[in-house]
Amino acid sequence: MFSFFSRNSANNDLKWINADMHSHILPGIDDGCAQLEDSLHILERLSNLGIQKFHFTPHIFKEMYPNNEGSISHAFESLKGKGVDSLLGSYAAEYMLDSGFPLEENQSGLLSLPGNYVLIEMSYIQENKQIEKTIFDIQIQGYKPILAHPERYVFYHQDPSKLVRFKEIGCLMQVNLLSVLGYYGANEKRVAKYLASKGLVSLVGTDVHHERHVKALEIGLKKSNLYSFFKECKILNAELFSYS
Repeated sequence: MFSFFSRNSANNDLKWINADMHSHILPGIDDGCAQLEDSLHILERLSNLGIQKFHFTPHIFKEMYPNNEGSISHAFESLKGKGVDSLLGSYAAEYMLDSGFPLEENQSGLLSLPGNYVLIEMSYIQENKQIEKTIFDIQIQGYKPILAHPERYVFYHQDPSKLVRFKEIGCLMQVNLLSVLGYYGANEKRVAKYLASKGLVSLVGTDVHHERHVKALEIGLKKSNLYSFFKECKILNAELFSYS
């Protein structure tokens, strides 16, 4: 199993992640950081927790956040030359799988993480009935899908075993660290624990939007070793995304 640290590590930090591949830190383009100063402050605090590289994934959600490569690249470039260049990996997007996500409308290609990995999400309250077909279509186009925070979809809370299907069809699953800490609620923590215990989690992310999320991580790490929570999993953050 790939890792920079031994499984016996007792470090209550995030060095073992090496690279964060899900966040909303880029300034002024979605429900994350509003100002450049907020972005810089959050990057500093997360780097102090041990994260060494950031790949940014602002929302692309046609009805609320109609971002594109132009708006996202502009926000990414605004961070350069501000003392955080060594932390900057790449920019991609978190795609909402709704009526605004037919692949044929993305002729210029999807904004992907290194290695052609594409981060996708659904509504929290209603399953996308075309989810499996969409995942297959994404793969046919040469991309590798990652389902963001499966533990947060309420329609899987009563039967989280349904999430195994995503692994079977080649979709990686990414769990939010804040879910492990119970930040979103007991059900989210329970499903995250289920996925981790079954070895179904391939990636973890901060999904940080604002200072409150960072503070919750800082407090949680004083009490919990999040590294040990995923002892049954092969976490691929460092292997896939430690480079820019």
